[in-house]
Amino acid sequence: MLPENIELQIVTPERHVLAETVQTVEVPGKEGYLGVLPGHAPLITELGIGILSYRKESETRYLTVILGYAEVLPDRVIVLAEAAERAEEIDVERARRAREQAQAEMAKVSAGSPEWLRAEQALQRAAVRLEAAAKAGTAGREAVHAAS
Repeated sequence: MLPENIELQIVTPERHVLAETVQTVEVPGKEGYLGVLPGHAPLITELGIGILSYRKESETRYLTVILGYAEVLPDRVIVLAEAAERAEEIDVERARRAREQAQAEMAKVSAGSPEWLRAEQALQRAAVRLEAAAKAGTAGREAVHAAS
């Protein structure tokens, strides 16, 4: 018999971010997003930088996930991320400042240099944080357009 729900656990080196029983999960894999329903075949996947979404009852919730791994089992998804943040925890102004700083840094250094690559990753993190806050409705309409 297939399970009806998924136990979702999200952990970073700093904290246990989430432990919820959910109906669906979508994780940002390194090569694209992966949808998980109860009864999914077991797998381990590398994570990229993106938005993890999950549905609990009739509500969809969002978190940012920054690199790491996910283990998918028929009744459980365990995410071990370098960093993760619930959308409602995101400091939108701080994310905007980080985006601006990363853009300025990328303009000052050679494309492809280690400094440029670090700034590009910082820009991705800031953009994902702004997008997650916008999806969750915790940012103003301005953040929706800024994240695009």
